[in-house]
Amino acid sequence: MIKNKHFIIALIIIFVIILCIAWLILGTKTLTVTEYDLLDSNIPDAFDGYRIVQISDLHNAEFGKDNSRLITKIKEANPDIIVITGDYVDKRRPNADISVDLTRELVKIALCYYVTGNHEARLGETFSYLEENLKELGVTVLRNNTSYITRNGEKISISGVDDPAFADDSFFGLLSSSIMKQELQDIETGEDYSILLSHHPEHFELYKKKGFNLVFSGHTHGGQFRIPFVGGVFAPDQGIFPKYDAGLFEEDGTSMIISRGIGNSIIPFRINNFPEIVVVNLHK
Repeated sequence: MIKNKHFIIALIIIFVIILCIAWLILGTKTLTVTEYDLLDSNIPDAFDGYRIVQISDLHNAEFGKDNSRLITKIKEANPDIIVITGDYVDKRRPNADISVDLTRELVKIALCYYVTGNHEARLGETFSYLEENLKELGVTVLRNNTSYITRNGEKISISGVDDPAFADDSFFGLLSSSIMKQELQDIETGEDYSILLSHHPEHFELYKKKGFNLVFSGHTHGGQFRIPFVGGVFAPDQGIFPKYDAGLFEEDGTSMIISRGIGNSIIPFRINNFPEIVVVNLHK
């Protein structure tokens, strides 16, 4: 009887371990789509119903052969533009060809806009290779500058700031805030509906002060491990239980969307935090 009891306990333990492993694998390989409807009177009539897809923090991840599953989901979203918010390549596995090959397919779907992340700042010559190839494919690479999108005689602006790590060699990014403030000074929001691409969400106060209508960000990986009803456990540059971990934040006329990202870096798995493609619908 005792032996049977021990056997049953052992089976339960093995079953729980298998379930945990399966959950970790699913949490890394299951692509999800999160859709937001943003209502803003500042959106021009011509951009009512405009669809934006955001991908962030790829970190060389692959979903299916040649990222076929990722590409299919983005196609199904039928975006007007695609925004890529940094860490497209992982500094620990600096293979830019994965991102370049993915981009070659993305530009067939919609116009693409890209900003750097902290990992790009550590890539050296690999980043030069990535940037050159993105530009050759027709991607608008935004490095402290602004581009304009025109539709039926009306326009919106889309700006991007370089990751502060390009100018800050300190391990903890001690100068990040002052660098970001300086970069934003060179960008004019004007009277147009203004979109900002910035890898770092922790500078939300600066984005609000500048007057951007919509900000796309990443960097946090959703807190890597998410606790139900609590949120993310840890995010770089914010620490334990970060305020800006994932999702939509709205304050003082500025909306910021933080993608949970697609890939992983130092920690190779996620918990309760599936890789995410973001879709935003603009509504007048």
